Amino acid sequence: MELRDRITGLMAGVRDELAEIVAIPSVADARQYPPAECARAAEWVRGRFAGVGFADAHLAETADGSLAVLGSRPCADPRAPTVLLYAHYDVQPPLGEAAWRTPPFRLTESGGRWYGRGTADCKGNVLVHLTALRALGDDVPVHLRVVVEGSEEQGTGGLEAYVADHADELRADAVLVCDTGNAAVGQPALTVSLRGLVDAVVTVTALDSALHSGVFGGAAPDALAALIAVLATLRDARGNTTVTGLAADQGWTGAAYPAEQFRRDAGLPAGAPLLGDGSVPEMLWARPAVTVLGIDCPSVQGSTAAIVPRAAARVSLRIPPGTAPDAAAAALSAHLRAVAPWGVGVAVDVRSTGAPFRTAVDGPATATMAAAMREAYDAPATTLGQGGSIPLCTVLAEVLPGAELVLMGVEEPLTRIHAPNESVDPREIAAMALTEALFLQRYPAALAR
Repeated sequence: MELRDRITGLMAGVRDELAEIVAIPSVADARQYPPAECARAAEWVRGRFAGVGFADAHLAETADGSLAVLGSRPCADPRAPTVLLYAHYDVQPPLGEAAWRTPPFRLTESGGRWYGRGTADCKGNVLVHLTALRALGDDVPVHLRVVVEGSEEQGTGGLEAYVADHADELRADAVLVCDTGNAAVGQPALTVSLRGLVDAVVTVTALDSALHSGVFGGAAPDALAALIAVLATLRDARGNTTVTGLAADQGWTGAAYPAEQFRRDAGLPAGAPLLGDGSVPEMLWARPAVTVLGIDCPSVQGSTAAIVPRAAARVSLRIPPGTAPDAAAAALSAHLRAVAPWGVGVAVDVRSTGAPFRTAVDGPATATMAAAMREAYDAPATTLGQGGSIPLCTVLAEVLPGAELVLMGVEEPLTRIHAPNESVDPREIAAMALTEALFLQRYPAALAR
């Protein structure tokens, strides 16, 4: 196939370009990295899309201060459909370089995979779009629009607010959301559901100041012990999430995810116990899941024999389709306050929320993408859920009610996104680029049927 050969010939350049953008630590958190790094990544992305025909590619500042890359590329036929391409260039922080086997912001090849923060999520997906367009050259029979987000990982809603106010810049018949992935390397999948998110910080206050644990311990309340007791109520003994007021018994009717495959993907020993009473896909994609992301308290090294007066934890609650984020935030907040022991003070600060999402699967764009995947991978596409959140999808569905959203990408389980040692299999970049190129070629005909 000529397209396949073109993409194969482009892959050496893909590696070089991915190395360039991975080297930019575009973490959209000014407390950790200078905002100039995100600005540098945004300009890199803008320049690359300008180089593939988006003559008006430009940067737009969004409500949270992040820069989105936007642009358009018309085709010769004014009646042709419009396709919007999405990805994001910001990345998660590395979570401590000591946990990485390779430098997080240097692309390193090992065992056939490319390691580095953002290689998969989502800079690898930016390269999917660019590679597909380079392989097609001038043979693109659709109008194109692009939006590449600059603060997706922070959940601060900058692009969501921009989209609501600038719908005409993004209006499209189909949106290719390139920020999910496949069931495994070489096993293509369309993502049909996303969990939403409630991100909150719970703070427990027990005393005005620290007190000697020998003199006062035993009668004075301990904020850290109280916080631990509060957090322990968020799961039962089997690991099911137990937030009062949230259902946790939903089912899943899509593709299976065998338990042993999940153990391999998660790096667990064979036969290791898994959490919850449901199947793996039910626990990952259909039910709420709570995670304690961090705790503010004295570290072991340097701690003293004193009762901790105040402690805090960041709690992430993932919510399935059918659960409203505001209702979930209220339920989580009420639960955390209700279970506090010993009369300690509890404050809950909901930092951000994101709505869950379920996409239709019976439209022409989905059918065209599934057929393109089958040809590119020589394997049928399955349908998966995604435990992560992409809040923009819900906003796009509301602002562009006629658009069909298709979720795909290079982030299969071994990519270890959000964790140390993130990586991508370059074969996934090549196969997804071929898939996208085939889709863009064939989508107008699918609409005409």
